Amino acid sequence: MADDQDQDEKPDSNDLAQERTGLAEDRNIMAMERTFAGWIRTAFAAIGIGLAFKAVFGTFDPPWLARAIATMFIAAGGALAYLAQRRACDTMGRLRAHQMHRASSFNFRVLGFAVIVGSCALIAGLWILNDDLIAAAG
Repeated sequence: MADDQDQDEKPDSNDLAQERTGLAEDRNIMAMERTFAGWIRTAFAAIGIGLAFKAVFGTFDPPWLARAIATMFIAAGGALAYLAQRRACDTMGRLRAHQMHRASSFNFRVLGFAVIVGSCALIAGLWILNDDLIAAAG
C-alpha cells in the first residue's frame, strides 16, 4: 500500500520531459525576443551613423557624396529592421509558448515596418531638402 502511494506521487518521466521541453521552448522565445531587440538597436545605430555622417561631413565636395554615404547607412538600418522582423516572425511561427505570454508576430512587423518607413522618410529628407537653397534664400 505504501508502494502504491509512492507510485502515485512520483511524476511520470514522460511528463517531466514534456515540461522541460516546454520550458526550453519558452527560453527560446525569450532569446528570440532579445535577438530581435538587438537587431533593432543595430538598425537604429546604422540610421544614427548615417545622420551623424551627413551632419558632420555635410560640406563634402562634391556635395552629394555625404548624402550618398548617409543614405547607405540609413538604408542598411531599414534593411536590418526588415530582416529582424522577418526572422522573428518565422521563429515565432515555429515556437509555442507554454508558461509565458509572448509578443505577437504583428507587433514585430509593426515595429520593423515603422523603422523602414522612418528610414525612407529620412532618405527622402536628405535628398529633397536642399540646405544650400534654404541658406541662400535666408
